[in-house]
Amino acid sequence: MKTKKIGMACDHAGYEYKEKIKEMLQNQGFLIEDFGTYSTDSCDYPDFAHKLAFAVENKTVAFGISLCGSGNGINITANKHQGVRSALCWTEEISRLARLHNDANICAMPARFISFDEAKKIIYAFMNTSFEGGRHTTRIEKIPVK
Repeated sequence: MKTKKIGMACDHAGYEYKEKIKEMLQNQGFLIEDFGTYSTDSCDYPDFAHKLAFAVENKTVAFGISLCGSGNGINITANKHQGVRSALCWTEEISRLARLHNDANICAMPARFISFDEAKKIIYAFMNTSFEGGRHTTRIEKIPVK
């Protein structure tokens, strides 16, 4: 079985969670491509969101995980890319539904508003839920692309 490669990106607010999540996933045998940031120094989330979104868009990673303070900025930026369906996930159920109904390929999380235990549940749900297809396929096909 081929090991999945997962892309990760964050700003300064998400850095500590990104590092913990990265270690957790690497310990489970996943390959991680880390698009930054690499410290808690103040930075601009678009610089890292674009790198992750390009990797998802070009299918060099299976999917992405992103974090910023509210999750909104990094999520909005990633969704500017063709074929990217980044979902703001703040609960396990939202994460599961993002995959099930929206075929999301980036899980964006609000690092300042969830616990690390909740982040782990969100990621587990995202990674272990498959797209349901059916009526949802038609809806996704209606999302405009560039």
